[in-house]
Amino acid sequence: MPARLEWGDIHWDDPDGGTIVLHPVLPTVVYPRKMRTRAEWHGLALLESPDVVDMWIQEEKDEAESPGVNLSHGLISGGAFGIFLDEISMVEDVTSGRFPDPEPRRLHRNAVRHERPVFFIEPTADDEEWNKHLTNEAKAASHWKKLLGMISIGGKWRKRVKKNIFDAQKPPKGVSPNLGSAAVLSATWWDLSEWIVSPEVGQARDARFASRLRGALASLRSAHGSDAVLLLPLYLPHRNSVLDALNSLPEQEEISLITTSSDGLEEE
Repeated sequence: MPARLEWGDIHWDDPDGGTIVLHPVLPTVVYPRKMRTRAEWHGLALLESPDVVDMWIQEEKDEAESPGVNLSHGLISGGAFGIFLDEISMVEDVTSGRFPDPEPRRLHRNAVRHERPVFFIEPTADDEEWNKHLTNEAKAASHWKKLLGMISIGGKWRKRVKKNIFDAQKPPKGVSPNLGSAAVLSATWWDLSEWIVSPEVGQARDARFASRLRGALASLRSAHGSDAVLLLPLYLPHRNSVLDALNSLPEQEEISLITTSSDGLEEE
């Protein structure tokens, strides 16, 4: 298992054939070219539902009409994500606070441009088991201890930052070392988000994700055989838990394939 905030892609080989490339990203951060994945891939997986594309398009429209409006909304939303946006915007030499999420959106645009299949790993609202999971998330988040704990979210944030500093890793050569600070802030936001939903609920979510990821890779194998490569951009602090879920080899879940077509978008 790699270090928690270790940079670089992780290649997970499925025993049935094919590879899933876990490409770690930081939320709202524009990656410099040296940080972008160099893997050759046949399909893209996103830990999102298909609705995310409509949200991205709307965010792009909002930004065109009023630059920075999504960041402003995020800052005033409060909670751990609001603190994250506020603090990461002050990290020098790191371009952040961008909406839609830069690296996943860039890779999605790339998939559209080259007509590569896209797999949305989060089940849709009509999935009965996923609805049960969302209910469990809501119950965990609304527990009185969590609600009370949110009052002191600032103190929890500072304590977690101090802890996560010890997990920081130096970014690749030629990239601003301040990306290490951005990774610490990202990990802190992620930790507090996971605290709200509880470790048990998070593990159940990742197990379902892993099952669907294996199903997506199985779909790619039908066209590319054992050389099939599925690219998965995911938040850096989330990577190891997804990798752990994949290593448990959950049964493959068949997943619908969404084949993209060119819409004139160029890779950024």
